[in-house]
Amino acid sequence: MGDLFQPWHIVIIVGLAILLFGGKKLPELGKGLGEGLRGFKEGMKGIGDSVADVADDEKKKREELEAKAYQEAKLAAEAKVAAEARLAAEQKAEREAVNR
Repeated sequence: MGDLFQPWHIVIIVGLAILLFGGKKLPELGKGLGEGLRGFKEGMKGIGDSVADVADDEKKKREELEAKAYQEAKLAAEAKVAAEARLAAEQKAEREAVNR
């Protein structure tokens, strides 16, 4: 496998490319190939960024939902304590009224 690309092989491939495409067309082909690879790299970078953005958005939504649930639980607990205090005060008032 190490003998696959000898210097002579590369010379022959370059010679065939010049014969097939011509000397004027090779720079254009190289430029097009370079631009294509650059566009591919930018596209892959954009995909990675968008995946990270989606993960960040999901994390923020989850944190917001947790904060909202915490606030609702806190309000419900406060309402329960207030209702129990009101009930206890009413029962105390009834006992005092009966004892008079």
